[in-house]
Amino acid sequence: MPQPLLGMRAPGSAAAHTALQAAHAAYEARFGHVFVVSLDECPPEEMLDTVLASIRARLGSDPDEERSNTAEQLRRITLSRLTHLVSSHASASS
Repeated sequence: MPQPLLGMRAPGSAAAHTALQAAHAAYEARFGHVFVVSLDECPPEEMLDTVLASIRARLGSDPDEERSNTAEQLRRITLSRLTHLVSSHASASS
C-alpha cells in the first residue's frame, strides 16, 4: 500500500491512495505548489474522498482563483490551530 501523504492518515484502499498521489502530482504540476485543504470538520473515514473531490474540483481553477482558495484553506488551518492552542493553554492554566 502506498504511504499516506503528509497529514493524511485516512483509511482507504491502495487504489484510492494511488489516485490521491496522482491527483497531488497533477495539482503540483499545474500550480507549482502543494495542495492545501482544511479537514477539521471531516470525519476520518471521509477524509480520503473529501481530499480527492477537493483536489479534482480545484484542478479546474485558474491560477489566481487557486491562490485565493489556497490562502483561504491556510487561513482556516491557522485559525483552527490557534484556537486549539489557546483553548489547551486556558485549560492548562485552570
